[in-house]
Amino acid sequence: MDTADFLQTLDREGRLLAEAAEQAGADAKVPTCPDWQVRDLLRHTGMVHRWAAAFVAEGHTSSHPDGGLPDLDGDELLAWFRDGHRYLVGTLASAAPDVECWHFLPAPSPLAFWARRQAHETTVHRVDAESARGGTRSGINPAFAVDGIDELLRGFHARPKSRVRSAEPRVLRVRATDTDGAVWTVRLSQEPPAATREAVGDADCEVAGPAAELYLALWNRQPFPQVTGVQAVAELWRERSAVTWS
Repeated sequence: MDTADFLQTLDREGRLLAEAAEQAGADAKVPTCPDWQVRDLLRHTGMVHRWAAAFVAEGHTSSHPDGGLPDLDGDELLAWFRDGHRYLVGTLASAAPDVECWHFLPAPSPLAFWARRQAHETTVHRVDAESARGGTRSGINPAFAVDGIDELLRGFHARPKSRVRSAEPRVLRVRATDTDGAVWTVRLSQEPPAATREAVGDADCEVAGPAAELYLALWNRQPFPQVTGVQAVAELWRERSAVTWS
């Protein structure tokens, strides 16, 4: 997927998130994030959108703090979220391809990083908003889901911040059943997980399913579609893999 694809997805997913949040109402509980109500989801995602846009718009070359959560609610909060989403999409769409700014995972360019990261950030939180609303969930393109799995396994959890550690070395296989070649081998130890995009050797546990379902399961939005082998390895992932803001 290229930057234009990610921007199109980011635009769509933010609109869907806002629609679902409006339909659910600010007081609604978010089943996929049990500590949150919809207002918390809008405040967090809107803050992240503005934080991300600032790197590209202002050319920050090192990390800088976010702007905090707004003291808004109801219609004002929803309008604030929509404004921030539009600003992010517009900022990324109009940025020079060679713009220089800080980013925190390997990427072909800073612009490519932020378009990809915010497309996935917004998609996962759109699913949260739709879980609060109830009813049929919007689909996720399998190719996009595969990219998101790769970002999570070989990006986020390759960092020292990952809490997915195992005193006894274990191997987790992750396999998308509806996409050719979408398989990862994740070596778990007392160091950060080491993931490769291939099936290498034997695995203690395999989690598998359609790419979109597997993507959401790895982000702890739903159970794994299928688990074979040592169940405790899959549970280790679910217990320790949460990616938190702070």
